[in-house]
Amino acid sequence: MTSSATAASATPRNLGRSTGALALGFTTVVVLSLGTDEELHVLKVYPPWNEPIYDSRLCLLALSYRVVYTILGSYIAAKYAPHRPMGHAIALGVVGTVIGAVGAMATIPMHLGPAWYPIAIAATALPCAWLAGVLYRRWHTER
Repeated sequence: MTSSATAASATPRNLGRSTGALALGFTTVVVLSLGTDEELHVLKVYPPWNEPIYDSRLCLLALSYRVVYTILGSYIAAKYAPHRPMGHAIALGVVGTVIGAVGAMATIPMHLGPAWYPIAIAATALPCAWLAGVLYRRWHTER
């Protein structure tokens, strides 16, 4: 078997594993974020789902756990990446930034809460992903 045949046969497998790592990280962020949102609505910390949240303290609470979940999801993407863990963490951060920016553009005109909140969601995705990649590299190169 030639090296080009080996590289060609390994590429789809790595692409699948890369996609899986990113999907797992993304799903982690979404499930944990929405699950925590639901719990805070049930506990009546947040108003009902159909009401906007204008209290900046509540938006800061939501941003704080989303930051933690974004770091965790990006760390998971790095951990399960078949190669280049930092690249996978950053890729997830780029996805989060794009989705966050689209979300901000869609929701700010709807006046669902303070405009800074969706902007902060978009702005924190990439730094959180980078931090996750750094943490992954630090914890896995020291061993």
